[in-house]
Amino acid sequence: MVCYYYYLFVCRALEQAGMMLKDMQRLPEAIQYIEKASMMYVENGTPDTAAMALDRAGKLIEPLNLEKAVELYQQAASVFENEDRLRQAVELLGKSSRLLVRARRLDEAAVSIQKEKNMYKEIENYPTCFKKTIAQVLVHLHRNDFVAADKCVRESYSIPGFSGSEDCIALEQLLQGYDQQDEDQVFSVCNSPLVKYMDNDYAKLALSLRVPGGGTKKKSPVTPQDGAGGSRAEEEDDEYSGGLC
Repeated sequence: MVCYYYYLFVCRALEQAGMMLKDMQRLPEAIQYIEKASMMYVENGTPDTAAMALDRAGKLIEPLNLEKAVELYQQAASVFENEDRLRQAVELLGKSSRLLVRARRLDEAAVSIQKEKNMYKEIENYPTCFKKTIAQVLVHLHRNDFVAADKCVRESYSIPGFSGSEDCIALEQLLQGYDQQDEDQVFSVCNSPLVKYMDNDYAKLALSLRVPGGGTKKKSPVTPQDGAGGSRAEEEDDEYSGGLC
């Protein structure tokens, strides 16, 4: 019992030292102290506290070093996953996935989002699985991997409620437009509220998506004021220019 409280005291002291270093703008050193404290929390049988410390460290370093933040969030997610705390684990994985997208580490992002999706299926949060499928497709299309994007959608048909859902229809239209190089159709899906109001990093992926080869746009219809409409009006003027017979 004495040993337990001793380790707990040391862990808290390390974490406090880390926060003091943060206040002194010495963030890399602060993160080292917090990481060391989290390792001791795990060894001391308090993994939840360790994961929360890693999450705090990730938030601290995120504005300065995305890669380190990703590492910390992934560590925290692993701690929660080992304790079968999947809801907490998947939330931290989500942070990691978004930062990987922001850092353009898309291969790793694809793997991370798939892991998120598997966890959401396990806890039966199916609507969020649909959103993760949209994120997967956007990432794969930015990787120029249409086959992987299509596979994600096909595999999702087994998720209860996906087939025929708003998400499913949008993804089918997106893949069809991308495959047929229809820039208008891709633009329409990517600018729909369903996609536009996703997490900011995924919304930016959608807005920056381009079809292969530049794509094609449908011709705009001619307005009555232009083209043939104007000629027709001129013809009518000519016909009656001499007055009525």
